[in-house]
Amino acid sequence: MSVTGNLPAGHEPEPWIEPGHTYASVTDKISSAVLTRPLGIGWLLGFAFLFSIVMVLNLAIGWLITKGVGIWGINIPIGWGFAIVNFVWWIGIGHAGTLISAILYLLNQKWRTSINRFAEAMTLFAVACAGLFPLIHTGRPWMAYYMFPYPSTMGIWPQFRSPLIWDVFAVSTYGTVSLLFWFVGLLPDLATLRDRAKTRWQQVIFGMLSMGWRGSARHWHRYQSAYLLLAGLATPLVLSVHTVVSFDFAVGIVPGWHTTIFPPYFVAGAIYSGFAMVLTLAIPMRKAYGMEGFITLRHLEQMAKVMLATGLIVAYGYFIEFFMAFYSGNKFDVFLAKQRLHGPYAPFYYALILCNILTPQLLWFKKVRRNIPALFVMSLIINTGMWLERFVIVVISLTRDFMPSAWGRYSPTVWDYATFVGTLGLFTMLIFLFVRGLPAIAISEMRELVHEDSHGSEGHS
Repeated sequence: MSVTGNLPAGHEPEPWIEPGHTYASVTDKISSAVLTRPLGIGWLLGFAFLFSIVMVLNLAIGWLITKGVGIWGINIPIGWGFAIVNFVWWIGIGHAGTLISAILYLLNQKWRTSINRFAEAMTLFAVACAGLFPLIHTGRPWMAYYMFPYPSTMGIWPQFRSPLIWDVFAVSTYGTVSLLFWFVGLLPDLATLRDRAKTRWQQVIFGMLSMGWRGSARHWHRYQSAYLLLAGLATPLVLSVHTVVSFDFAVGIVPGWHTTIFPPYFVAGAIYSGFAMVLTLAIPMRKAYGMEGFITLRHLEQMAKVMLATGLIVAYGYFIEFFMAFYSGNKFDVFLAKQRLHGPYAPFYYALILCNILTPQLLWFKKVRRNIPALFVMSLIINTGMWLERFVIVVISLTRDFMPSAWGRYSPTVWDYATFVGTLGLFTMLIFLFVRGLPAIAISEMRELVHEDSHGSEGHS
């Protein structure tokens, strides 16, 4: 019996997959994008452009290692600039993938099926981009092993009371579990590609990656047990990783950082920007690869609803910051709140409010949630706004400290911009390679959805 069997006629919800799909059509459609689709001129030109941007990133990092962090705009007192802003932003981008995969899987939400695979890949690529910044921000990345508790006869240990060290463990654990979760979910699909591959090199590569998968009952049982276990491990990581990142600021005494709202506020903001990035990627991909039957308007609308909900939590965080500053009577917090509104960086704060609070209120309207161009523009606006939020937290708080004699200004240099744009190019280039080399939508899970829809329609009829 289908879940819609008791609903009045004409009130059944839209299916999560376009009607008429079968096991064979799902497998053909998704696997052909990897195995048989030729490399078009558009893909090649796009990849060449992105590769050139990655070369700019290599140049920027090479020059940084040669000359030192003085090529950036950081100074005294603004010791954290674009590098930490971008680190926090990229970690936030990576949150939606694990949320879609783990939490929605445990809650048995079927709408995750069409988007979980490339959202997981997005998580891995975003974490890779985020991990670059703390490494190069130290100025001596070849000494990075000091951050790990390696056997040291000299007794040189990392400062475990520092949240910067907590970041190392939190982000590396998050990346490892996300990678395992992604790879385990890929196993049945890698075996499908192995069995359908026409060329010898494809058979060998997918054969090795599928690790001997044969689709037996024992394989499926172990696969489902491992997937459920990893989902359970990944779920607390979604909450803990950005909470630890927020401690970088919250344990400091700097006005604008020393606040208890940061952990939930950062987690909500991470999910907010993560879903915006999923939409930014899903909308062009479904069009370019003809996946409209799998990533339907209903999927896009669900993601828009999640963005609206998390956006309201973020807005609440902004208002609480102001309320607590004035309610506490702390003159430094009050001064910082006024600086955000009237100081030299006030335009950034007003742009942040426009992008993160005012514009997303349009998502209350169903016509906007189901308008694909509007959703795409909205996702870009939200991602811009969340980057501005990190800029406001890091830079404005540091420019106006306790003593006027210690105040300063921050202006990013061309190398700051080159590094940030380079990571955007790296992220997008990895997405380009992913959608061409691996199934961007989970074949095995889409087959289950076809099976459930067909049986559900029989029960309803």
